[in-house]
Amino acid sequence: MNSELVHNYLSDLQARTVAALEKIDGTPFRRDPWGRGTACVIEEGNFFERGGVNFSHVTGDNLPASATAHRPELVGRKWEAMGVSLVLHPRNPYCPTSHMNVRCFIATKPGVEPVWWFGGGMDLTPYYGFEEDAVHFHRSCRDALAPFGADVHPRYKKWCDDYFFLKHRNEARGVGGIFYDDLNAPGVSGFERCFNLTRAVGDAFTSAYLPICEKRRELPYGDRERDFQAYRRGRYVEFNLVWDRGTLFGLQSGGRTESILMSLPPVVKWRYDWQPEPGSAEAKLYTDFLPPRDWV
Repeated sequence: MNSELVHNYLSDLQARTVAALEKIDGTPFRRDPWGRGTACVIEEGNFFERGGVNFSHVTGDNLPASATAHRPELVGRKWEAMGVSLVLHPRNPYCPTSHMNVRCFIATKPGVEPVWWFGGGMDLTPYYGFEEDAVHFHRSCRDALAPFGADVHPRYKKWCDDYFFLKHRNEARGVGGIFYDDLNAPGVSGFERCFNLTRAVGDAFTSAYLPICEKRRELPYGDRERDFQAYRRGRYVEFNLVWDRGTLFGLQSGGRTESILMSLPPVVKWRYDWQPEPGSAEAKLYTDFLPPRDWV
C-alpha cells in the first residue's frame, strides 16, 4: 500500500480538474488551504453558480462509532482518509449538476496488516433531461471501466442507482452514473488494479461532464426554469444531509465543515406537495429520466 503515491495522484487530479473548470467558466477558483487539504471553490462565476473541488488528507486515532459498527476490525486503529470530491452547480437550468469523488482509506495497527480500500464514482443530476447527454455520460463511465472487466460497469452502475436514491421520497436523485466502495484486493498487483481503476474514474470526469455543459450553456431560460431548478436542488440537499455517508463521516470525524458542505447549492426552494403539470418538460424529468434505465 503506497500512501504517498495515492496522495500525489489525488493532489494532481484536483489541480488538473480545477484548471479545466476555470477554462470553461473564465473565472479563477478561490484556493483555500486549510492544513489537511485544499478547497477550491467558485461562487457566482460566469457559468457555475457554485462549485467546489476539494482535496483532503485527514488522519485520526479513533474512528466514530458509525464507521466501526459494521467493521469491528477497525476499532483501535489509526486511520487516514484522502480523496478528491467535487460538486458543480451551473446557473443555467439546462446544464445538469454533477458530482465526482475518488478516495482511499487506510487503517493501521502495530503488528497486523493494514486495512485499506478505495471508493469513488460520478453521477449526473439534470433538471431538464436530454437523452443524448445521459447516454454520453454513461458511455464515458462504461469506457473508463472497460479495461477492468466487462462485468464492472454494470455492477457499479446499479450500485450508483441504488445509492443515490432518496428513500423517503422513493425517488432517484438524478440519472446516476457509477459508484463503488470497499475496493480491495490482496498483494501488490491487487493494490495496483484498485488504484488504476480509481484513477480511471477520476481522469474520466471532465470528458464525461464538460461536453454536456458546452452543449447546453447557451440555451435560453427564464423564471420558470430557474424556479424548477431550485425546487429540484432541494432533493440534492435532502440526499446529502440525510443519506450521504461521506457527509456523515466527515462531520462525525471532525472534518472541515466548510469543505464538507460546499456541495450544497446556493439557491434552493421547497414546496408542499408540489406536482409538475402533466405533459410538461418538468414532468418528463420524473417519467423519462429519474427511473433507472440502461442508458448505454
